[in-house]
Amino acid sequence: MLRTATHAVLGHARRNGLAREELVHHMAAASRTWTIDDVHALPDDGNRYEVIDGELFVTPAPSLVHQRAVFELAGLLRDYLAPQHFAEVLIGPADVVFSPGRAVQPDLFVLPLIAGRRAKAFADVGRLLLAVEVLSTSTARADRVRKRRLYREERVGEYWIIDLDARVIERSTPADPRVDVFGDMLTWRPDEASAPFTFGVVDYLQRVLDD
Repeated sequence: MLRTATHAVLGHARRNGLAREELVHHMAAASRTWTIDDVHALPDDGNRYEVIDGELFVTPAPSLVHQRAVFELAGLLRDYLAPQHFAEVLIGPADVVFSPGRAVQPDLFVLPLIAGRRAKAFADVGRLLLAVEVLSTSTARADRVRKRRLYREERVGEYWIIDLDARVIERSTPADPRVDVFGDMLTWRPDEASAPFTFGVVDYLQRVLDD
């Protein structure tokens, strides 16, 4: 379940038995404009905290199927990227900070190398070649609306949404407002690549879902 700041802060307050006056204070805090510094000050409670245009989003730990989808795709991308040596694939949670009010943690992302070397932090590179989110019912609006707009505005090369229920992958790019949907084969070729990455969506989802 993905929650906005109000749900997250009030939930914390109620779990800790705060009085009415303290609840009012927490509600005021929930309406604030959040930054990455505020997120780093939050307790490490197993949730994923992201900021999109000053709004806080909270996502609890992912399901096993969700993680299988991430790791399976990460393996495919790792095998594709290794011989070409222009980028690396990473798995969240890891901060991708575009600005103080725009800090997200994609499920999976591809980061370009710097003169053939891996970056120490996202700030060293400042851009993504690919961002991927595995969809759930509660995160659908954030993934399809808020994050899609953010990744387009930040010029992320491609953004993929893996819809396990529909068994498709949605792809969007900064150059085209339309969303392409793939249920059979998907091909990705970054400008730096010497060969395309092509994989079977059907086979991939069958392995993830253990069909």
